[in-house]
Amino acid sequence: MHWKPPKNSNKYYWTSHVKMKMRHYGLSAQRITRVIKSPMRIEEGITENTVAVVQPQSTKKGKDGKKTWTNEIWVMYQIKKNTASKKDDAAMDEKMTAFLGALNQNTKQIHIISAWRYPGKTVPGEGLPDEILQEIAEVG
Repeated sequence: MHWKPPKNSNKYYWTSHVKMKMRHYGLSAQRITRVIKSPMRIEEGITENTVAVVQPQSTKKGKDGKKTWTNEIWVMYQIKKNTASKKDDAAMDEKMTAFLGALNQNTKQIHIISAWRYPGKTVPGEGLPDEILQEIAEVG
């Protein structure tokens, strides 16, 4: 699967780790952003100042009428100030550079750190499996 940035790519920053995990788990950028925008559950991430969100891969109605699922998609991200590159600062006049600097200073960006499929149904507040923790630690 080839990685394609979503349409609103300035809002998100994709780490090389998450791109690798997307290929590994067959996840698209659109699917990752959907989990971020409409999570079923939000939890504190395992690293400082991070958020972990989850959404079922797909749901079915059980015999009792309740939604049930067997797989989940997790995304871990951090919200940071936008650090857009200033490629052509030398070519811009000072006023334009100051304007763009002020504009970027106030915008925030979601830094997507990792994404994975969890084969099962997690319990709210339950810690992540050691395998996932180890993979994330290797990034940092």
